Amino acid sequence: MKKLILVASALCFGGLQAQKSPHYYQQHAKYKMDIEVDAENYTYTGKQTIQYTNNSPDELSVVYFHLYWNAFKPGSMMDERVKSQGKNADKRLQANGVSRLSLIPKEQEGRQNIHWIKQNGTPLRFEVQETVMKVYLDKPIKPNTTTSLSMEWEANIPMQIRRSGRNNSEGIDMTMTQWYPKIAEYDYDGWAAFDYIGREFHSPFADFDVSIRINKDYVIGAGGVLINPNEVKGYSPTAEIKTDTSGKAVWRWSAKNILDFAWSADRDYTVEQFDVLDGPKIYYVYQKSDKTKYWEESKPYIQRYFQIMNNTFGRYAYPSYAFIQGGDGGMEYGMCTMMLGEARSLEGLVGLMAHEGAHSWYQQMVATNEAMRPWLDEGFTSYAETYTMYNLFPPKEPQPNPFSSTLNSYIQFTKTGQEAPASWLGDHHDSGSAYSYASYVKGELYLVQLGYIMGEKNLSAVLKNYFNEWSLKHPTDRDFLHIAQKTSSMDLKWFHHYWINTTKTIDYAIKNVSYSNEGTTITLENKGGIPMPIDFSVLTKDKKILNYHIPTNLTRTWKTSDIYGNHTSLDYWAWTNKEYTFTLPLKKSEISVLGIDFSQRMADVNPENNFLELK
Repeated sequence: MKKLILVASALCFGGLQAQKSPHYYQQHAKYKMDIEVDAENYTYTGKQTIQYTNNSPDELSVVYFHLYWNAFKPGSMMDERVKSQGKNADKRLQANGVSRLSLIPKEQEGRQNIHWIKQNGTPLRFEVQETVMKVYLDKPIKPNTTTSLSMEWEANIPMQIRRSGRNNSEGIDMTMTQWYPKIAEYDYDGWAAFDYIGREFHSPFADFDVSIRINKDYVIGAGGVLINPNEVKGYSPTAEIKTDTSGKAVWRWSAKNILDFAWSADRDYTVEQFDVLDGPKIYYVYQKSDKTKYWEESKPYIQRYFQIMNNTFGRYAYPSYAFIQGGDGGMEYGMCTMMLGEARSLEGLVGLMAHEGAHSWYQQMVATNEAMRPWLDEGFTSYAETYTMYNLFPPKEPQPNPFSSTLNSYIQFTKTGQEAPASWLGDHHDSGSAYSYASYVKGELYLVQLGYIMGEKNLSAVLKNYFNEWSLKHPTDRDFLHIAQKTSSMDLKWFHHYWINTTKTIDYAIKNVSYSNEGTTITLENKGGIPMPIDFSVLTKDKKILNYHIPTNLTRTWKTSDIYGNHTSLDYWAWTNKEYTFTLPLKKSEISVLGIDFSQRMADVNPENNFLELK
């Protein structure tokens, strides 16, 4: 039987190397911005020139821009979506079912007014549909050519409702994220010109040269390299602040090959910096007080965190990373995070930093389209967060694996009837909890299940290969699946479909056990909707653990090893068969406990019937 599986495996995977498409491309942009901030009135004016390179095989006659701030006003699409969802909407967007956007006063509405746009000096016609702007080009951008797009605009900084805005709950003056007219991504699927309803983003890699003029009393934290630290407040003890006649200082920032440029400004910021051994320089930009006391204590944990991430998932690509107090909750951007800073515990603060920092791997460097496939960045990020936190803060009580809490949470949620497929677009979920479980929880458990199916060493190799091949690019789940199959030599398309595209669940059980002079005969039953390979173990009376692996025929091969102990492989279990019977050469008197998945990694929604203890 194993010989047949090996032959099938060779047929399925021998040609995978040749399947990588030679037609992959990605667009690139270079932004040069000049920004002047009126801090007293929470407005700014902006000029930018974008050198946009079309690396696609298509001639582009139009381009699209995101104007995210236009969503923050009564009657916007985001407001209407929150109203329709009521208490099921994101808790940050509503209070007792009432949309917070509907209550924004006129003077605090988000606004991005475009004055003009030019292509190589020629004025262009454009249309604004709330958060999406369509620009009609004077001359189409031919493949492998670059055009210059310049524009001027003014903006009103919105009330802080979600991520961006003025005067957040912890008193940060301005959180400036998704704040400029941002060119949309164009790829094989066309323009990713999604309306902004409050969730995720997607954009091409870009270089940024940004100058910000603001009152000299402000300190700015940003994702990028500060070019003139000796001329502004907060970054150098020997700085001589240079101002113009209006009392404004100019901050000059540069960043290369990131997805977006984000910054925050506050008059009470403290800036601290420290190094990671063989890693980036870390900046903390926050209001130092008793409420933020854990920031100082977190530094050695963050140093260790970046070392774990570099060693486990791939090397961080940029010279620095900034954790900036601002926004609401936590949100990732190029080379920085905006986050609430008044944590209740050290572990809580580090956990938030660990999650948002991991987005630099899954969403920033490995830049998937999180609007279309939020599970692919939020789920992988959550996996990295759980993994690193398990190492930084080992549990006080022994756990069967680092992901037990996530598994238990998923099992409970499946009983609510609210689960939706992970493949849904992020903004189209019916509730905030359905989105969270589909994207964060099922996305994280996708990797946990792969570790169970192929073995943890194989999974580790998959994640490193994925990063090495797709860092600073835009992969899809198809690209990840290709690497997972090639690395493990397993067919995994079936699992990917079940787990991502359906809400079917895993439920295996021990149906019957009988004893004879020949040994112990066990019948297992698949009571769920997702077939899986089965790890089966026996704890003997003399405290030895005997492991057995029952492959599913769907993988076309079997797991060769796992960190949870050596095992003996049995014949495969055909996915069409609801029951599987096998005999072990053990007498009843030799057995203490027998069961399915001693490691408790498999997402079985009814684990109570997986074990049998013999008295």
